[in-house]
Amino acid sequence: MKVIQVGIGGMGNAWLGAVQRSPKVDFAALVEINAAIADQQAEAYGLDRSLIFRGLPEALAQVDADAVINVTPPQFHREISVLTLEAGLPVLSEKPLAGTLDDARAIVDAAERTGVLHSVAQNYRYRPLTQTIKRVLDSGRLGAVGAVSVEFYKGPHFGGFREEMPQPLIVDMAIHHFDLLRFFLESDAHSINARSWNPPWSWYSGDASAAAQIGFASGVQASYVGSWCSQAFETSWNANWRFDCERGVLRAQDDVVRVQRLLDVGADCGALRNQHSQPEVVPPVEMAREGQDYLLDEFVKAINCGGSTATSAQDNIATMELVFGVVRACETGEAITLA
Repeated sequence: MKVIQVGIGGMGNAWLGAVQRSPKVDFAALVEINAAIADQQAEAYGLDRSLIFRGLPEALAQVDADAVINVTPPQFHREISVLTLEAGLPVLSEKPLAGTLDDARAIVDAAERTGVLHSVAQNYRYRPLTQTIKRVLDSGRLGAVGAVSVEFYKGPHFGGFREEMPQPLIVDMAIHHFDLLRFFLESDAHSINARSWNPPWSWYSGDASAAAQIGFASGVQASYVGSWCSQAFETSWNANWRFDCERGVLRAQDDVVRVQRLLDVGADCGALRNQHSQPEVVPPVEMAREGQDYLLDEFVKAINCGGSTATSAQDNIATMELVFGVVRACETGEAITLA
């Protein structure tokens, strides 16, 4: 399958690597508006400079392609994705689906109108830690989930558009964790209370810290607290998770999954009824492909089989509703109810 990758700097590195590792995919063309980045990446990855264009319309007019990988900044996702869909080519887009909720809905409308696949790269779903948590929850060994708490603390200095965003933590990072909540719970958000703030030492223009309480349609309550300008004791990028369940607790801390179960000692044991097992480490799920490699392979299979992906635009719009619901709760100070 031949693809056009739009944007080859920054996150484009992850997709350049994924395509070059894939036995099923090759480049029809690449698009990069920054000539210096184009030259640098051509040298680093051994790319054919004759296949690097300044704009997507030019590339579409001059090469035959089967799909487009959209790795532009979020504010350009609508333009690139809608153009591609209307040209009849499937899209695999970096998250978020778009930079605004209106733009995200416009992409979903275009995917519906054209009947062409648009998939969103929610790569955190396809990591060993995520799949290990999901396997334990789906096994039923801990019973129903009642509550979830998520903690995330990092202090990255990206430079560029992220440090100028009004809500960098929520829109560009917490979106991963919010999408994972939907994935783990198999339910969509219903109610949101949230606050965001920017610590005095922050190097971001917008709010780099936030806390949210999210109620899901299933009845599960989730609490989220995070910061993108943490100064110490950082978590992993996956965050730390705690699932309080009917028959025990699952904790994922520092990328290690542990469970502790409530022992069934019978009704005649009085105070002993609340005895627990020893905490046990859950071996990580082994994956043949992770992250972008998994997503690219899933995308190719969906195109070849005429199907869809788990994170199609039509599904991912619910993640976007949650993300921008949290933003709205932060901006208004009011409780938000989602349809």
